[in-house]
Amino acid sequence: MEIAALSRVGEQTTVVAAEPDAVWRGLSQVMGHSSARATLYAHLVRAADRETSGPRPLAEGSTFAGFHVTSAVPGRELVVEGSHRFSSYALIFHVEPTGPGRSLLRAETRAAFPGLAGGLYRRLVISSGGHVIAVRRLLSAVRRRSE
Repeated sequence: MEIAALSRVGEQTTVVAAEPDAVWRGLSQVMGHSSARATLYAHLVRAADRETSGPRPLAEGSTFAGFHVTSAVPGRELVVEGSHRFSSYALIFHVEPTGPGRSLLRAETRAAFPGLAGGLYRRLVISSGGHVIAVRRLLSAVRRRSE
């Protein structure tokens, strides 16, 4: 599914005390690693992408639990997409310099939740606030790795 066809779910940001290239490296390291929990979850929901493969650092064609990279512009933008039986989704990361040694990292989420099962899944994951917590943790991990 095209990203433009996906509904905007939300956006989270964090300021990182590092140059964009360092933030990019941190983002690539954090996103490119699949935990055992993420891999198990990807299998449970029958995600299209369940295994880690492809180039590292992340580049177009890289995969990890639940996602595949569709665009990677080092130091600027990372776009990952995925799908499973309840949803099609994309996370779009933007890295922007904000001053000497500082960057803004934005994570935009887009998704579609087709059918009754998709609607229930949306309530469980999005409406509950669980997705916001997960993305904030992800951004914090990138910030810690980058600084």
